[in-house]
Amino acid sequence: MCTKHTVTRRAAIAGAAALAGVAMTAQPAAARAGRGLRDLTHPLSETFPAFSPGEEAFRRTVTTVEDDGYYMQEWRIIEHIGTHVDAPGHFTAGGRLATELRPDELIRPAVVVDIARRAAHDPDTEVTVDDLLAFERRHGRIPDGAAVLMYSGWGARIGDADAYRGTDAAGTLHFPGFGADACEWLLRRRKICSLGVDTLSIDPGISETFDTHLTLTGADRYGLENLAGLDRLPRTGATIFVGLIPYEGGSGGQARVLATW
Repeated sequence: MCTKHTVTRRAAIAGAAALAGVAMTAQPAAARAGRGLRDLTHPLSETFPAFSPGEEAFRRTVTTVEDDGYYMQEWRIIEHIGTHVDAPGHFTAGGRLATELRPDELIRPAVVVDIARRAAHDPDTEVTVDDLLAFERRHGRIPDGAAVLMYSGWGARIGDADAYRGTDAAGTLHFPGFGADACEWLLRRRKICSLGVDTLSIDPGISETFDTHLTLTGADRYGLENLAGLDRLPRTGATIFVGLIPYEGGSGGQARVLATW
């Protein structure tokens, strides 16, 4: 499980209170106070790109204010579409499920590793150990228990499902992710709590064996996929708040992910 000394219970409660205070304050006032607040969540719609065609969300209007006095929709979704969490049980038999992730695991210090320039020319690129070492030389040590987030610039493609998936003529997907070696290094050397990406998968799209998923969930850690706005986060110093829907028996699920610093 994630180390607990990085974000204590008291710090988690204080952080949640701070976030609530910022959220109730207009953004200009928050900026004047020297704080930042970002929503890292893509709105979920029927056109949001799915990992595989046919897995898109569906919705219909059930009631309207005009006809029924209140408005309500029905949604049909899988747990792994939109901005969402991969719980350990998503890839690891017997792994913890959505309801078993503790609140302190969902409030984490975050760092952002930027590979956008390389990804623009190589959609199959991945975060490597060399990237992590270069990050630490420039920004300092990655905190134990952190969420390590990859910014690849892929969110710019979100309006075009084929471009976001990077599908080629043979149906192979092409988008960036974390290399399994980098994931293993972070688990062993930095005791990370989570990996997050601005793409459809923490594994590169070209992967057929999902080694990064297997490594991460096998270590009882969770993933975050389809994050938004990582370019607007400081590379270090932010805290993320993962508002995971606790689906009973959930292999993960949709989440509202916020960052504050």
